[in-house]
Amino acid sequence: MGWRGVIVDSPCKISVGGNYLILRSDEVRKIHLSEVYYLMIACPAVNITGMALCELNRQKIKVVFCDEKRNPYGELTGYYGCCNCSKKLKMQAAWSRDTASAVNTAIIAQKIENQALLLRKYGFDDRAEMLEEYVAEIELDDVGNREGHAAKVYFNTLFGKEFNRDKDCFVNAALNYGYSIVLSDINRAVVACGRSTQIGINHRNEFNEFNFSCDLIEPLRVIVDEYVFNQGAREFDKDYKFALVGLLNKRVKLDREYSLHDAIGVYVKNVTDSLDKSRSDTLLLYKFE
Repeated sequence: MGWRGVIVDSPCKISVGGNYLILRSDEVRKIHLSEVYYLMIACPAVNITGMALCELNRQKIKVVFCDEKRNPYGELTGYYGCCNCSKKLKMQAAWSRDTASAVNTAIIAQKIENQALLLRKYGFDDRAEMLEEYVAEIELDDVGNREGHAAKVYFNTLFGKEFNRDKDCFVNAALNYGYSIVLSDINRAVVACGRSTQIGINHRNEFNEFNFSCDLIEPLRVIVDEYVFNQGAREFDKDYKFALVGLLNKRVKLDREYSLHDAIGVYVKNVTDSLDKSRSDTLLLYKFE
């Protein structure tokens, strides 16, 4: 499994040859494909060959394309993530609604618990207690919207009472960028398990290609939140973006310690296996530390 996240932020031509990723500009750089798990094309003046795109897909390397503002805009997703994906897709379509609701509820509860843990870590104990109460009050599928109430308390505590997630500011730009990086890695893991990113258990928007991945990201958002909180009012520049991509290498714990990139693969497989077996008691969810 690859361990390099590669960001291309200047004009060049990208091709593959001899199992290497080849970057040609004033000089030629080669990176063995076995080392790469993530390629971000952050410059609009990059040319990439069709063969390179095909081989990157075949090697299950996530490719993310940025727009003219160098913000993630789209990604390359293969049709086939594993040898028996048609069987896996049939299993996904047949997931028990009761199990899906139980899994969804557990994921939302863990998201709010992680938010409370982050607030406690930085001394906001009274607000953390409010979120812990919301966790205790969660109903199946969070019909009472404890998640929404928790989000308002959480973000206002971290970023100020005037802050909201629709505001045009550096904080939201950084949060959205970081979330998109994590989401793209979840998409890679979902496809690698032979599943569809579109068929969600909570998110079911017909215009969202990544419904299932949006379900899965919720307990992991806190990793991005903590980093952005610690940056304060820092300008959202190139170095900031590179650091957010670098969060995929952060060490986190599930059943043991992994990089976030590897943990996402373990987590996605665990959730899909639990749904396949109609069990919600086998979930392995990330708990913030």
